[in-house]
Amino acid sequence: MGDLLLVRHGETAWSLSGQHTSWTDLPLTANGRAQARALAPLLTSHRIACTLSSPMQRARQTAELAGLPEVHVDPDLREWDYGGYEGLTTVEIHRTRPDWFLFDDGVTAGPPEHPGESPEEVGARADRMLARADAALANFEGSVVLVAHGHFLRVLTARRLGLPASHGALFQLATGTVCRLSTEHGRPVVAGWNVRP
Repeated sequence: MGDLLLVRHGETAWSLSGQHTSWTDLPLTANGRAQARALAPLLTSHRIACTLSSPMQRARQTAELAGLPEVHVDPDLREWDYGGYEGLTTVEIHRTRPDWFLFDDGVTAGPPEHPGESPEEVGARADRMLARADAALANFEGSVVLVAHGHFLRVLTARRLGLPASHGALFQLATGTVCRLSTEHGRPVVAGWNVRP
């Protein structure tokens, strides 16, 4: 069975400024496009069975520039819905909630179409994604690539390791990087994290 390769999209203007970005559909910066292109050698060293991407353009652009074949869009790979915190930095949020921590507290409600998600809701979405990835790993030769977003991939990693969604806080994840989740003695492990060329 292959590995699960996690790709965080390249840099955007808001990832650079530290603004929470879920549904705001930003393109990659010039540096983000360069980060994505630089991932190609890392990814082509693996036999890829299936590539799934978030519907957001920053993820789809990263997959394309990294040379990933036959990318399938999956809405469950979208970023944590930040609700009323969309576009705000952690520093700005701390002005009114000094002890706020995303992985414990979730977000404040946003507009009806983006009400926000709790850590447990993001964890449930990650579990659905992992079930689909496991089905692909069982049915195809090679690794499965997931191209998505920082906070969501951190929660997905925690869930893969059997940890609560809130433990995604333990996995810092930079833009334009590849992580490899594998197995050792039949148990899930982190085999590579925040890898850049």
